[in-house]
Amino acid sequence: MEAKELIDDILSDIRVELLDEFDKNFERKGFFGNPWPPRKFQNNRGSLLMQSGKLRRSIKAAREGDGIRFTSSEPYSAIHNEGGRIRVTDKMRKFFWAKYAETKDEQWKWLALKKVGSTLTIPERRFIGDAPEVKKIVEDIIAENVERAGEKIAIELRQ
Repeated sequence: MEAKELIDDILSDIRVELLDEFDKNFERKGFFGNPWPPRKFQNNRGSLLMQSGKLRRSIKAAREGDGIRFTSSEPYSAIHNEGGRIRVTDKMRKFFWAKYAETKDEQWKWLALKKVGSTLTIPERRFIGDAPEVKKIVEDIIAENVERAGEKIAIELRQ
């Protein structure tokens, strides 16, 4: 077995395994053992970050050089994953008013009454990133692949 083949196998396994683990964070409603902060307002449309499932389905993984890059095509993914502050725009206010008109839910009214230019704080609800669990998964995958490569080499040498 060549080194390039070993690296390819390791990166392929890491991509598959971590993509699966990051997907499971949506079921866990937290980042591995760290639960997401609760919603300010409850609703009946789904769990945190899972109202439509669009964000969860948007997560992709691709090899880049000697690493794996995890991305989401959804523009709001970073603010939810990392938390932060966003400025209220006129378009957002119109959306909030439309949602309030549709649902009569007070959360939408509260948001719609925010002034354009004011800020909203979005708490961090990490679903992708580095963590001790990620490091352990990567270490285990490397060890398994190196062991398998060693076994292949031993078989080849015996022949």
